[in-house]
Amino acid sequence: MKIDELKNKTIDQLKSILIDLKKESFNLRFQKANGQLENTSRVKVVKRSVARVLTLINNLSKKELEK
Repeated sequence: MKIDELKNKTIDQLKSILIDLKKESFNLRFQKANGQLENTSRVKVVKRSVARVLTLINNLSKKELEK
């Protein structure tokens, strides 16, 4: 997920995206453990997307606290 797509979302929307990404990450790790994962690069992409969403949530919450 691109950062530009995420910047105009609210904190609640970002949190729901984060939940979906974490579920996907769990499923990918489970598939990898069972040897069923075909696209191993997807794990890296999802991990980075989680980091992006968490960064945006932290930045938005800091901005709200400053107000």
